[in-house]
Amino acid sequence: MKPGRSSLLAPLVGLLSVANGISLEVSSLDSIKSVTSTLAYDMMTYYSGNQTGQTPGILPGPCESTACYYWWEAGAMFGSLINYWQYTGDDSYNPVVSQALAFQIGPDENYNPPNQSKNMGVDDQAFWAFSALDAAEANFPEAGGDIPSWIALAQAVFNFQQDLWDDATCGGGMRWQVYSFNAGYNLKNTISNGGNFQIAARLAYYTGNQSYADWAIKMWDWMEGSPLFQTQDGNLYIWDNTDTNNNCTDVAHYAWTYNYGTMLMGAAYLYNYTDGDPLWEQRVMSILKGAELLFFPQEYGGNIMTEFQCEPAANCNNDQSSFKAYLSRWMAVTTLLVPSTYDMIMPRLTASAAAAAQQCTGGNNGRMCGRRWYSNFDGSSGVGQQMQALSVIGATTIHAGIAPKSVKTGGTSKQDPDAGNDAASSPVKPPSAITTADKAGAGILTVLCICIIVGGSMWIIL
Repeated sequence: MKPGRSSLLAPLVGLLSVANGISLEVSSLDSIKSVTSTLAYDMMTYYSGNQTGQTPGILPGPCESTACYYWWEAGAMFGSLINYWQYTGDDSYNPVVSQALAFQIGPDENYNPPNQSKNMGVDDQAFWAFSALDAAEANFPEAGGDIPSWIALAQAVFNFQQDLWDDATCGGGMRWQVYSFNAGYNLKNTISNGGNFQIAARLAYYTGNQSYADWAIKMWDWMEGSPLFQTQDGNLYIWDNTDTNNNCTDVAHYAWTYNYGTMLMGAAYLYNYTDGDPLWEQRVMSILKGAELLFFPQEYGGNIMTEFQCEPAANCNNDQSSFKAYLSRWMAVTTLLVPSTYDMIMPRLTASAAAAAQQCTGGNNGRMCGRRWYSNFDGSSGVGQQMQALSVIGATTIHAGIAPKSVKTGGTSKQDPDAGNDAASSPVKPPSAITTADKAGAGILTVLCICIIVGGSMWIIL
């Protein structure tokens, strides 16, 4: 631990007591297990997909109000339960997780199910792939039967997304939406491109296949050359999206924790995959410095994570209310993949965990969590708020024994590099070639239409 950092942890070693809420002792594994068990239970009260007549893997919807959750967040939630199992050894949710991850695969085995395919973003699909990767890297029990392996599912998503690379605008990258008829198709955003970058980097790490690393490098290089990345004073600013309608000449200056997290995770995997390439270590550190500057403000002590774009104004939506969960998890894994980051990351995770626990005093049960970890319960509650607290508190238990596995280190999930390659890249069936018979039929129909129009006109005149 670096000089001066130890004093930041001094107030956190005792029991943090909250009336009618959560009590956490961050130095006690038993306390962390007890608290995360409660948080996971309360999070799953929002889920009914495992009940008779319900759809496995889906949270409440459709999204016409604030009481609904998009498909991607459900995928992220099941990933958080895989992490919970790793942290605590509690396997009580494993059957529900396995059922959901298997049910939402879709006919092409690439997390493009019919109930979501026509409004799916690249980022939506990526979060289900992240959970499949979590399962593979943790040796989570395979679903069995005719369900593909966890790593094969991630490979299928990668294979599908490769075809979405778009050289026609902005020199490359991927559009936010998979299909052109969806709003937002004009945007190329960080979470979609960064999500694909992370998938490729993790596949390189797990399989040892250089082609995945090459793709990840290609994606990083495109993002680095786009307005999405801006470097200043050694800090990397990662912005939200850029617009193909003006050939990506400008950028939306919004910074979110999950964008930093997904780029951090991919860079950390590539650092480890390349046996400590200094370039990737430098990139990891520049992301962390940017995240430290933006999301750990001195106003709240410098160690408590905030979603500064929406928390102060209390206008975070359901998506944004979950973002800190991913940065928390991915920062923790980075300490294992890039050990030099440990002293920078762990004090912030520990302080954030303590802060998150102390404000879980809401709801009818008196222990639901809000968004603002730097204050008392803020009156908001939901799946994202529970997942954020669950993830940051669980992340404080990270240790080498649960480092991401690969084929070299005991990973048992079976690869399939060609997984999902028969999948169509569009839900719209392409038109068949026009034949002579088609032309003849069209001609006859044209003559009939003319006759009907002329006859109708004569009838009106007479």
